[in-house]
Amino acid sequence: MPTSSATTPQIIVAGFRALSDPIRIGVLELLRQREQCVCDLCDALEVSQSKLSFHLKTLKEAGLVHTRQEGRWIYYSLNLPQFAALEQYLADYYRLSQILPVRTCNNS
Repeated sequence: MPTSSATTPQIIVAGFRALSDPIRIGVLELLRQREQCVCDLCDALEVSQSKLSFHLKTLKEAGLVHTRQEGRWIYYSLNLPQFAALEQYLADYYRLSQILPVRTCNNS
């Protein structure tokens, strides 16, 4: 996963965009349990392989999953360092909120 400051915003955007779809969230939930092949993911999510392929491509481009090929099947697993990068991004905002004063709007 690239970590230069020039690509960091792109990585963060791609990661959160990939997390914005219920099917992709379902894939990630299944991969939390173990590495899985496309056929197992299709069965568990009750979607066609062509539909799932689009979502898996999005997850892979965002760096959220790893792939490996075994025979004719592709197996997917989580890329935990990318999740850590997204978590760190959010944690930075949490730390910032602890040191900045809270502003209130006065709409009189």
